[in-house]
Amino acid sequence: MVACEAPNPSAVITAFDAAGCALLLIPFLWFGFGLAEKMGGWIRARSFAVRIMLPWVLLSAYLVFALPRGIFQWEACLGLAAISMVVCALVEFGRDFAVLTILGISVDLGFFKNAFPVAGLSSMPKLLLVDVGLYGYLVLRPLEGIGYDFRPRWRDFRIGLREFVFYTPVAIALGFALGFLHFHRTLSNPVWFSGGWVFTLFFIAVPEELFFRGLMLNMLSRRFGTRTALVVSSVLFGLAHFNKRAVYFNWRYVILAAIAGVFYGRAWLAERRILTSSITHATVDTVWSIWLR
Repeated sequence: MVACEAPNPSAVITAFDAAGCALLLIPFLWFGFGLAEKMGGWIRARSFAVRIMLPWVLLSAYLVFALPRGIFQWEACLGLAAISMVVCALVEFGRDFAVLTILGISVDLGFFKNAFPVAGLSSMPKLLLVDVGLYGYLVLRPLEGIGYDFRPRWRDFRIGLREFVFYTPVAIALGFALGFLHFHRTLSNPVWFSGGWVFTLFFIAVPEELFFRGLMLNMLSRRFGTRTALVVSSVLFGLAHFNKRAVYFNWRYVILAAIAGVFYGRAWLAERRILTSSITHATVDTVWSIWLR
């Protein structure tokens, strides 16, 4: 006689997880295909209160995820609501560097990581805050030159892969010298590589390129010039990796990431398109994760 196993609650509500992800992915993707231009005029005609509270719609993703699991946290929900409203208000008042500080610290230090305590869903708080940033700078007060456009062009791939080729010898020489890189004789196939590349492109590269190149480098270059902005944004990009894959300060990762930031910045500056620098970024990360981590 075979004993019956109790159903796995996680498996039962997988559909809720997918629905929560979809609620965050829809604006993330649609903004890349011109949604902001279609909805911007209508939203900017609303009252100030409506404009800054509209991103609360994104919190439905957290409710769909947390309520069926019975792990709803008021502090997480209110925290996300407060940050989204404050960010939108600061965008309206032109306090751009305060916006970057709040978004950067919230994501880098993982303020809301415990709100989604399920493997594979840890990027949901980052995706929610990316949506808020896109809403602020594409809809509320459009910032010129961000380049958030998912309609690909051959030049995006040519420039993106060119910067990957330029960065590769620098990364390999310095990475092995510092003991940061280690070669792995791992077999890969086109399907595996392509799947990892696409996942990295949309969930890692695009959000980081939006923040560090589309917003930070864009804003800094207007005030301090392109060269200074490129150096500063690259250094800050490196420092944002200080706690990655380490308990304390991962100085090797910081150095390699800062240098990578220069090449990602060059790719973005060539066309001022996030997709271009994201291609460089995703290719570097995918090759590293498969053969050099």
